[in-house]
Amino acid sequence: MAGGAAQGGIVAGLILLLLAACAPAPRGTGDLGVIIERADGRVAVIETTTNTALGEVGGLGDLSHASVVFSRDERFAYVFGRDGGLSKIDLLTRTLAARVVQAGNSIGGAISQDGRLIAAANYQPGGIRVFDAGTLALVADIPTIGADGVRSRVIGIAELSGTRFIFSLYDSGETWIADLADPAHPVLTKFTKIGRQPYDGLITGDGRWYLAGLFGEDGIALLDTWHPERGVRRILDHYGKGEEALPVYKMPHLRGWSVAGDELWMPAIGHHEVLVIDRATWTEKARIPVLGQPVFVIARPDGREVWVNFALPDNGHVQVIDTQSKTVRATLEPGLAILHMEFTPKGERVWLSARDSNRVTVFDSDTLATLATLEVPEPSGIFLTARAHKLGM
Repeated sequence: MAGGAAQGGIVAGLILLLLAACAPAPRGTGDLGVIIERADGRVAVIETTTNTALGEVGGLGDLSHASVVFSRDERFAYVFGRDGGLSKIDLLTRTLAARVVQAGNSIGGAISQDGRLIAAANYQPGGIRVFDAGTLALVADIPTIGADGVRSRVIGIAELSGTRFIFSLYDSGETWIADLADPAHPVLTKFTKIGRQPYDGLITGDGRWYLAGLFGEDGIALLDTWHPERGVRRILDHYGKGEEALPVYKMPHLRGWSVAGDELWMPAIGHHEVLVIDRATWTEKARIPVLGQPVFVIARPDGREVWVNFALPDNGHVQVIDTQSKTVRATLEPGLAILHMEFTPKGERVWLSARDSNRVTVFDSDTLATLATLEVPEPSGIFLTARAHKLGM
């Protein structure tokens, strides 16, 4: 019997060793991220330590326009799809943890400061819907009917301190703040007549200033969220006045604006220029001529440079601008249809997606050397988990 027990112990030990060998090695999530594969309804899960793809997660619906936010522990990615789908992805197991189709047409979303609530901004039927981040159970449904009686499409959603979200109404020209301290009874603060057709919104990294770009007229609507009683005021009014604007081939994204030091860097709609704004006075400080119509103007985390991509016909180029000299340092051609750029948290590398070249390229942001190239079918947005710890991302 003793021999049998010893034999059984050896077998059990071997089984444990085999199980341990098959189990995935534990890893952190701080260097993970996702790339949207827009044509196939998938995301590629990537890691930035060795610039590699770990795998894919599919079944995410229409990702022709998609955005992503992350849970505060960086384990879960929440993907907002064009078809109204909200998908929760487990980055460690690379599986679809939950999914709901919550609207007919969605434009993006946000996660609350405490990580408990996910808010989706919707074009159709118009409004925001708020979900429990753990279960994706619906906790609030807020239709956006403006002062004009129109049910409006929602753009520019971002989180504020507490359990508040801020967003703008494209059709009604308004900005709202929704306080979800009690999700069953949202408290709404509404700012009307901010300007025609706000097309996107940006919250500064300190959470204080909300800017809504206006497509229906030149100018920016600015709200001090620390002092909402002061209302919305207009800045950069008629910044294109006196010049003939070009046809707009792709709308710039305000989330692609950048703060570098005491300056705000932004694309000039309908012009081949990047605008530099003095944040102390919210007035124009400089205009920098660039190759084409800028779409994203992304600052390196240290603010030393900004990288710019373009609408057609110049969307195969990227220009790098030195923020000190306010001049173009380099012009790159990383591929066809550059849709997105994402810096690693400390800024030593930048990832660029080239949709029509079916690849993502990783550059050394200092030397501009190519560090890696990944074959990815029709890539668009690139989102890294470091966004979990930044407001408005």
